[in-house]
Amino acid sequence: MKQIILAEDHKVIRNGVKMLLESTQQYQVLHEASNGQEVIDALNKGLIPDLIVSDIGMPVMDGITMLTELKQSYPQIPVLIMSMMESDANLYQTIKAGARGFLTKSVDADELFFAISRLMVGERYICSSLVIPIIDHVIEKELVPNFKMRSSDFSSREIEILQLIGQGLTNVEMADKLFISKRTVEGHRQSLIDKTGARNTAVLMRFAYANGIID
Repeated sequence: MKQIILAEDHKVIRNGVKMLLESTQQYQVLHEASNGQEVIDALNKGLIPDLIVSDIGMPVMDGITMLTELKQSYPQIPVLIMSMMESDANLYQTIKAGARGFLTKSVDADELFFAISRLMVGERYICSSLVIPIIDHVIEKELVPNFKMRSSDFSSREIEILQLIGQGLTNVEMADKLFISKRTVEGHRQSLIDKTGARNTAVLMRFAYANGIID
């Protein structure tokens, strides 16, 4: 049975989490604490758990300060933060301080147990409600280059090519429509990709629409 130290200053919440954990017959709450200092004191007295589950906002010693202390003295003990604070700033701060996982208190029991199981085998876990927006943000930054360009930065032929690509025309179809060679179309397409820094045609079109180069 895995042993857990549970740090939460609200007794009702602490009791609820304890009951939930112990109902599985897989976890035992070795020690309950109402602040980070009580966690440190328990460890210094020889209580070494498999995992610490802790809130952030607690009196005397908050979760961030506790994480900093643990990182120095007990780096082998994984810490799962459960917090009402759902901002990216709190997430980054706790992970930087040494937390191995982060959950909001709105998660269901299944996600809590899954997070604990991941930390127990040495992995990290961030709740889906926070990690999905982070991934979306990373994808957005990846897909759209950070610099801005205007339609005046492109030749009229390049804008024509962009518009036709947006209409779904192939290189051959564009060549026929514009009365130029397929090789010339390919050259314009590659020039546009190079100029915008896009990795492929799909990213190129996203860039063009995002910057208002084409409607």
